[in-house]
Amino acid sequence: MWRKASAAALLALAVGYFYHGSPDLPEHILQYVGLPSFRASPQSRVSLEQVISAAWDALITLPTRQWSKVAVGVNACVDVVVSGVGLLQAMAVDPGAGQDHEVLHSKEDLKESFIHYMERGAAAERFFSDPEAFGRIARAAAEFPGAKLYVGGNAALIGQKLASYPDLMVLLCGPVGPKLHEMLDEQIVVPPESLQETDEFHLILEYKAGEKWGSTQAPQANRFIFSHDVSNGAMSSLETFVASLDEFEPDLVVLSGLHMMEGQGRELWEERLKEAVSAISDIRKDIPIHLELASMTDKDYMNSIMQEVMPIVSSIGLNEQELLFLSQAGEGPHSELAAWKGVPDVGRVSDILLWILEQHGRSEPSSEADLTRIHFHTLAYHILATVDGHWGNQAAAVMAGARVASTQACGLRSVDPGKVEVKAPLEFHSSHGEPREKLTLNPAEPVTAWRRGNVTFHLTVVLVCKQPLRTVGLGDAISAEGLVYSERKTQQPF
Repeated sequence: MWRKASAAALLALAVGYFYHGSPDLPEHILQYVGLPSFRASPQSRVSLEQVISAAWDALITLPTRQWSKVAVGVNACVDVVVSGVGLLQAMAVDPGAGQDHEVLHSKEDLKESFIHYMERGAAAERFFSDPEAFGRIARAAAEFPGAKLYVGGNAALIGQKLASYPDLMVLLCGPVGPKLHEMLDEQIVVPPESLQETDEFHLILEYKAGEKWGSTQAPQANRFIFSHDVSNGAMSSLETFVASLDEFEPDLVVLSGLHMMEGQGRELWEERLKEAVSAISDIRKDIPIHLELASMTDKDYMNSIMQEVMPIVSSIGLNEQELLFLSQAGEGPHSELAAWKGVPDVGRVSDILLWILEQHGRSEPSSEADLTRIHFHTLAYHILATVDGHWGNQAAAVMAGARVASTQACGLRSVDPGKVEVKAPLEFHSSHGEPREKLTLNPAEPVTAWRRGNVTFHLTVVLVCKQPLRTVGLGDAISAEGLVYSERKTQQPF
């Protein structure tokens, strides 16, 4: 009770501060914060973004019981980040029509896939099959003016974010070469078995909102990722990772990199996925496992992950493309949609999240599945869907994930309300079909919660960075932050 009172007092102070300098609060905000409206100049208005940012700072609190040791694996690499259009122009590639390719075999495939996703403003990740051609492109990317090298791979990025909390000990297993090892946070423990002589490089072609190439224009900022990565592609560090858990004794395991095996071909991924399931099953049952998904194109492979891996993990993190593809692969709700149009409809997203937890999770006490939590993120809003009785502090967790999306995209330590904007609707429905509930988001307490059966949903909007400095790794930071603020309940009553 005192926490809520403290949060409310802090929020009142924050809103009062804005109000003192800006007496003309918008009417739709005033109805939530309970302040009278006075007329003043338009320049003095308190924005929706200011109210939401102040509410986040007042309401986001760490859980009573926090993780002390987190083990993360198994994909790690060095990201080479360049301007996608600039690099392709430097490689003397002409613009043309876009076409998606599940596996890239040439510069032409790269160009067509890049354009396909650029014109949609969507993120994607592909395997480049030709090692010599990839090597030439990688050298051109590394030498391109303005190219930057960063820690890469979902596991390494999640590990880096977790290591920013000084009381948290982090173990990272993955193919760690000399350059990557040099860039990792000193707090991260890397087992000797994970160190290798050379680094794995991933090329990240970024584009800005409104950027043009030929007849293509990007509706929003995003990136296209590709690599020829054999170590991560085979998840070669998985057994080392699982073997290291006995000595490290983590209270949370974060697993990523399954998407990298897709480019290896069906025969290889089928066999390796069985081995992965066996290895994951060896992890102690009392340790929760979070699985971070990433872009995939093979419906059979995604369906295998859904059937074999999801029931043996406790939590998953994914974005809107991955969510819809998952439904398409499993013939779930709204699988007839070819792609999302604009901001994904909250009701449709809610339907698919519920379907995943009902079909592959523990939405019923009689189920033997372990999956009880899904952290969904899209540009405009985030949702945490959890089976009742398993997770606590989820309102704070979903807000924390949204806040880090805003700050990291803008390259700031705290939200600057002048550099961000709300793109999500403040009114939406709990489902696309009937029966459904009409819901609204209160900017002064920016989490909307609703229940469907044994599943509770928490939604918050994102304060979207108007001019993002870097989009790579946002999903990993969101999931990591959401996990830091989440609490696993020891008792699971229904």
